[in-house]
Amino acid sequence: MNLTELRSRILAALDRVRWLGPLALRLSLGAVFVQSGWGKLHGLEQVTKYFTELGIPFPAFNATLASTTELVGGTLIGVGLLTRLAAIPLSTVMLVAIITARRPDIDGLLTLLAFIEVTYLAGFLWLLVAGPGGASLDALLFRRRASTAPAVLRTSPPAA
Repeated sequence: MNLTELRSRILAALDRVRWLGPLALRLSLGAVFVQSGWGKLHGLEQVTKYFTELGIPFPAFNATLASTTELVGGTLIGVGLLTRLAAIPLSTVMLVAIITARRPDIDGLLTLLAFIEVTYLAGFLWLLVAGPGGASLDALLFRRRASTAPAVLRTSPPAA
């Protein structure tokens, strides 16, 4: 077997498990944000106080909003339901966290990129763009709908 054949076989094997990467990302992000949202909802007084210290407007409202977003969004991401939609508010929560809570710690690009919030943001952006993958409720629900769509809607546009 030559190098080209070996490469082809490896790529074919990886293609068969392409669902694994998005699943692992969704499960890990989902677990983090379900736990975080649950904890914040059960400690809203402390979260509100922290938001007040950060100068976030309407701290009680925003503490509830951020906590609920993390819990509900994390659940949706974890099971792969409305994944792309759920990634939008979760990305916003991460941007606000970076801009408010982490701003004093930013002393350069490398420091910024090393924040866990930036890693979470990157994961949400990837899910927003690439979708939840094949092992998701989105794939299960919308695959069925796509198969009942007219053939014109199921075909890809001609190559330019």
